Amino acid sequence: MKYKITASLLKDKMPAFYEVLTNGTVQNQKPDGAEIVSAMRRAKFIRPGIIEWYETCYCPSPLQHERETVYDQYLTNIEAQLVEKTEEIEGEAFWSYLEQV
Repeated sequence: MKYKITASLLKDKMPAFYEVLTNGTVQNQKPDGAEIVSAMRRAKFIRPGIIEWYETCYCPSPLQHERETVYDQYLTNIEAQLVEKTEEIEGEAFWSYLEQV
């Protein structure tokens, strides 16, 4: 299922988030690590401190495993909306921000 996700950053955790996204920790997580890294590369700022992205998830509850293993450590106020199609998200790239923190 495809979801449009909105979340707030835990700003003090962003250096650690970037570290686990780039050192293989998340990428090697089964079954969803590669999708998490890919989703964060696509994420955009829609407002200061708030990012949005699309992600595919097959958990019974949207992003259940992703939240338990990764997202809840670095993001808050996570909201998932089921969508049928994706659209372009306008905003600054979250990944570029992560590279600079």
